[in-house]
Amino acid sequence: MTETKMPERAQVLVDFQPKRKFFVGIDSDGCAMDAMDIKHQECFTPSYIKYFDLQAASTLVRETALFVNLYSTTRGQNRWVALARLFELLKQRPEVLERGVRIPEGKELQKFLDSGYPRSDRGIADFAAAHPSAEIEQCIEWGKGVNELIAWMVHGCAPFPGVREAFEAMSEDVDCMTVSATPMEALEREWHEHDLAKYMEVIAGQEMGSKAEHVRWAAKGKYDDDHIMLIGDAPGDRDSAYSEGVLFYPILPGSERQSWRRFREEALPRFLNGTYRGEYQDQLVAEYEALLPEMPHWEIVNG
Repeated sequence: MTETKMPERAQVLVDFQPKRKFFVGIDSDGCAMDAMDIKHQECFTPSYIKYFDLQAASTLVRETALFVNLYSTTRGQNRWVALARLFELLKQRPEVLERGVRIPEGKELQKFLDSGYPRSDRGIADFAAAHPSAEIEQCIEWGKGVNELIAWMVHGCAPFPGVREAFEAMSEDVDCMTVSATPMEALEREWHEHDLAKYMEVIAGQEMGSKAEHVRWAAKGKYDDDHIMLIGDAPGDRDSAYSEGVLFYPILPGSERQSWRRFREEALPRFLNGTYRGEYQDQLVAEYEALLPEMPHWEIVNG
């Protein structure tokens, strides 16, 4: 299997027909919903430690995991890609290895990432059926553990201040869609819980493909490229927008309230009147990129 096939659940994106002249895709965790920190601090990170037997280096694993998922250029990556990055960084930390913990090699995980199977819970399960290994089974058990913790822990996480007002401001001119790598079950629950789903034409999660594919299937060719925007808080959101030739509006980690206010008062009018692309977008993206380092501080310290 070398090519990614369109997931069955993505047909709703292909079938979607515009109602308005503009389209905005909105990421969920860490962008619209204040759910990213709690998921990584209380669900993903404890599961790394538990399912990969990393208790002896738990403090260092936590530091590494939060760097990968929240505080670097890999913020917001697909969970399986981030898992491979975590293994890579842990194996490079002498202070982790001297604790005697065994870090998974990650070779079978990388085979899955390179296979063309969808990078989703279903995708890795299908890969495991065709290419069984102990490492992949351990990864799958970790993923299930994460999902169980999220279902148990993550309730009542509110949208960031200004999100609802921004959605209302877009309602007359813009078709809005949730564009996320979060599993659909969690998305549906969280967006309906806060009555935000009513603003969305479609709620698209990981089972419907990547974020770039969401934009491609739902919007490309149906709207002018300058009438399509992706709002996100992660470098992957930026890359998804750029790969499709559409606009990107960054939500600054730690300044979400200010970012949504600026979107409503400044960026949205520019988007609607055709003056967003160019110097204005470049300025916002440069401000965003300055917030997230590529290299961890411990690699710099250790040379």
